[in-house]
Amino acid sequence: MAVEAPVQPEIVVSSRPLLASWREIAGDYIALLKPRIILLLLVTEAGAMIVAARGWPAPGVLFGSLIGGAMAAGGAGAVNCWFDRDIDKLMPRTRRRAIAAGRISPASGLVFGIVVGLGGVALIAFSSNLLAAALALAGGLVYVFVYTMWLKRATAQNIVIGGAAGAFPPLVGWAAVTGSLSPLAWALFAIVFFWTPPHFWALALLLSRQYSAAKVPMLPVVAGEGHTRRSILAYSILMLAISAIPVVWLGPVYGVACIGLGGVFLWLAGRASRRRDGASAMALFHYSLAYLGLLFVAAAIAAAVPL
Repeated sequence: MAVEAPVQPEIVVSSRPLLASWREIAGDYIALLKPRIILLLLVTEAGAMIVAARGWPAPGVLFGSLIGGAMAAGGAGAVNCWFDRDIDKLMPRTRRRAIAAGRISPASGLVFGIVVGLGGVALIAFSSNLLAAALALAGGLVYVFVYTMWLKRATAQNIVIGGAAGAFPPLVGWAAVTGSLSPLAWALFAIVFFWTPPHFWALALLLSRQYSAAKVPMLPVVAGEGHTRRSILAYSILMLAISAIPVVWLGPVYGVACIGLGGVFLWLAGRASRRRDGASAMALFHYSLAYLGLLFVAAAIAAAVPL
């Protein structure tokens, strides 16, 4: 009589979890900080610090303020991801963000953002002074409470007013070095403030359908494409006029860079205002990132290198 072989238990191989490793988890938390945005903010902060010091600031002040500034801005970005998780789910550009996609719980994302942000403010206070720390805190609060929680969903002027949050890093850097603010520091603030609308509206033109679906009243959704393109050109002209003000303090090196970089910006803004295509808006958006970074590099070089 044949003996049946014992039945082997079925081995069930479970599917891999969505987050398969600590590296992926860490990556999601880092992404909440919006590091690509932080990088440009740090260029403006570092540029302002070098201008204020007329050379390299003390290493402790420089690195403490930059790391603290990155943490303060990143924490505000994480809180933005927490608050905007409902509309992030509706937009292809943002639906993969960790909180919107469910990979990080809303509570965890909120706590993470607050802890990182306040930690950055504390680091700035420790490495430089209380004025710089207060300015970093103010920038984060404007971004979270004024832009994210109020203006973004309420008015087409959201990025005009709320964009002030992104203009705080030059003030933070200047205050970290000098313990005060000067007219030149406010001029650097104004450059970033008036740069923000043409920069962001160029992107909004490309994403207008997504913003419309999410019911976010960005300018192209509310006022139309033609009005947005004309507004981009108007704000670009205003920004370029303001960007010339620091020539009074920084001299011809900065002036040449201002004219050269600004000329390209104005040409791209003019082209975007005439055309009704995505390519012109995309070109302006990408160049605007390079423009701001290079302008602050030029300001730093003009201040640090005596002629």
